[in-house]
Amino acid sequence: MSKSYTGGCACGAIRYEISGEPAVMVDCQCRQCQRDSGTGHQSHLTFVSADVTVEGGASQWQTIGDGGTVKRRAFCPTCGSSVYMTFPDMPDVFIVTPASLDDPSRYKPQLVSWTVAGHAWDHLDPALQKFDRMPTT
Repeated sequence: MSKSYTGGCACGAIRYEISGEPAVMVDCQCRQCQRDSGTGHQSHLTFVSADVTVEGGASQWQTIGDGGTVKRRAFCPTCGSSVYMTFPDMPDVFIVTPASLDDPSRYKPQLVSWTVAGHAWDHLDPALQKFDRMPTT
């Protein structure tokens, strides 16, 4: 069994532990991720049907992504750190940001999504597979 993924917000008020491996690690350039991260993309570790424990009360806001997916983004009400994201229509999916990991070096991006919304100044690994929008399974 692999080592759990642990992490939380910058001030420590929110902590999580995830048992399982990510289904995918992705850099997303959609406008919503740009706005949420404050830069050209946001990075995600996406877990599916993993055992997830969250301690601490996150504030959440709901939005609809560029592809029409309803998303709930969770952040710390004290320090404001983006910590995780869930989808009301996909309750088995749990996404964390690599910066929230206790060991961010575990993040290894596999692809870039929503390049159609990307900016020339946002330089990502040129070796990664790129998709105009969200790739289909």
